[in-house]
Amino acid sequence: MNSLFYPKLALVNIKKNSKFYFPYLLTCVLTSGMFYIMCMIAGSEGINSMMGAEAVSFILMFGTIVIGIFSVIFLFYTNSFLMKRRKKEIGLYNILGMEKRHISMILLYETLITGAGTVAAGLITGILFSKLIFLLLYKMIQFKVPLSFYISGFSMAVTCILFFGIFFLALLFNLWQIKLTNPIDLLKGSSMGEREPKSKLVIALVGAITLGAGYYIAITTESPLKAISLFFVAVLLVIAGTYCLFTSGSIVLLKFLRKNKAYYYKTKNFTSVSGMIYRMKQNAVGLANICILSTAVLLMISTTVALYVSMDEQLETRYPTDISLEFFDFKEDMRSKVIEAVNSAAESQGRKLFDLKYYDSISVAAVLEGNKFETENVDFYNESKLFALMFITDEDYSRLTGKNISLRENEAVAYGIHGRLDDSFEIFGEKYNIIDYADSFPVEGMGYLGTVYCFVVNSDEFMSMSAPSEYGSSNSFQGIKYSVSFDFDGTKDEKIAFADVIFDELSTIKYSGDNNDDNPNYRFYVESRQRVEDEIYALDGGFLFLGIFLGFLFLIATVLIIYYKQISEGYDDRERYNIMQKVGMSHKEVKDSIKSQIIKVFFLPLIMAIIHIAAAFKMVTRLLAIFNLTNVLLFAKCTAATMVVFAIIYGIVYSLTARVYYKIVK
Repeated sequence: MNSLFYPKLALVNIKKNSKFYFPYLLTCVLTSGMFYIMCMIAGSEGINSMMGAEAVSFILMFGTIVIGIFSVIFLFYTNSFLMKRRKKEIGLYNILGMEKRHISMILLYETLITGAGTVAAGLITGILFSKLIFLLLYKMIQFKVPLSFYISGFSMAVTCILFFGIFFLALLFNLWQIKLTNPIDLLKGSSMGEREPKSKLVIALVGAITLGAGYYIAITTESPLKAISLFFVAVLLVIAGTYCLFTSGSIVLLKFLRKNKAYYYKTKNFTSVSGMIYRMKQNAVGLANICILSTAVLLMISTTVALYVSMDEQLETRYPTDISLEFFDFKEDMRSKVIEAVNSAAESQGRKLFDLKYYDSISVAAVLEGNKFETENVDFYNESKLFALMFITDEDYSRLTGKNISLRENEAVAYGIHGRLDDSFEIFGEKYNIIDYADSFPVEGMGYLGTVYCFVVNSDEFMSMSAPSEYGSSNSFQGIKYSVSFDFDGTKDEKIAFADVIFDELSTIKYSGDNNDDNPNYRFYVESRQRVEDEIYALDGGFLFLGIFLGFLFLIATVLIIYYKQISEGYDDRERYNIMQKVGMSHKEVKDSIKSQIIKVFFLPLIMAIIHIAAAFKMVTRLLAIFNLTNVLLFAKCTAATMVVFAIIYGIVYSLTARVYYKIVK
């Protein structure tokens, strides 16, 4: 036999099945190109030299792993579709005298041609577009980079190893299927009918319960800390529930529609419902995949866009002043030395200070039992009882607000973000009577940690709170914190330089009478809004880049699954509709029946995806609060806009694939 026989036959087969092969080959090119780009950017030296390099590198490396895993799963999925459509062709080869080893050689050459061709095209595409993607990323993270062309040999090698490995495993899977299948079954191919599936009420009920449990967790979780640990639990429950409901619940629903005579005995409903019942085992998995991928696209794009749009707001929430200083474990004369060091640094740098604030505070996490705050063994995941408490003195409150108040023993002024307490409360073994509620508070609370309450107490009692005791040994208690914050004039670079000067000044402060050469034993932190600004931009820009990248990849997968499903069903339905036309069904009735079936199949996953997003909305807002995104309205707008754009794209795909389906059936 001619040595070129198998390669030529493999090429002929690929051309002959171009309707099935072209989307598959295009997907292989895009996924391999995207993997190369992500891998190349993740290992770039330019990324490692920027502010926030660790965060961005982690995001990009995570994206590389996700794309790699996704490529393995999705290419196996599309390969199984191709094999299903080609079983009849392979069976015909076998009947005409080809042995299975000959068929294996044809599949081997087909795999070599498609693998080498798509990986090479993917690498070329990745190399050509890598600079553009690089510039897009750097634009998002607001990082300047010189224009240069860079090809990563390591990324090319990793891409080749991964995708050739995928093609090799797919080939082994195909050969194993042919070995186990007899020629008659291959010849029947995908025309083998499905038995009517049973209504598996137990699985449908399990799906409803797991989906409901996932929704319940997402809707009832209040604490951002608890949301972190429960988010993936909720995701897994929703995914499991989605698959169960689509595979079993859809059959129950279709059989219910079949029993509804007023609905079922209409031409377009009769043919579409009866056809979907018999193929729902195969149909349901594809619908569930579309639903999960659609949900992932909507969730990733909406959250990353919201984070990127709100970067300035996040900075203002987390860093309301240009510089904030915090001190722990300090001696009494530290307060005056800090203010002296700040003024000295400002004078030496020629900076003018504004809105200087300084105060003592005690912050503690506690659980409320009745009207008593317990600070021992705090359960940070019990959001219904978890409270973040802050105490300041009446002297500091009077100076910060300009309101002169003087509290007596066991009196307190309270401020609550989420409502009011009773007239009194107990903490650290002391009972305090709330004599007034403030409309606002002059200092920042403890951010997203549970429900926040701030209290003003007598100066002497404030000091007794910080004294070592059985209450002060809690891991949620850190003693007195001395805070200083202010704004000042200057450019961004001048403000960063001034923050460095402040840090150097504070590092050399000595206590009175301290003759040791070592620095005093105290802890302090210097936070500069301008210094972390680049890190925030890098983090949120990196998230947006990853969200767009993965969102585009999942969108391609969604479109391809829909396309393959429509082609597959078109060939399966063609003979059935031909028979119905022969027995009197008009051309218009066939078209109406097709339209009815496609609408049911198409828009059910989209509707379910929107329901998933609506259920997850509250939990996602809690997670975003950790990133200092507290503007729920902004996130709602981003989510709504993402849904509208995705629905438009989804509708376009519906229009195109419906035409393909109808042409096949016609």
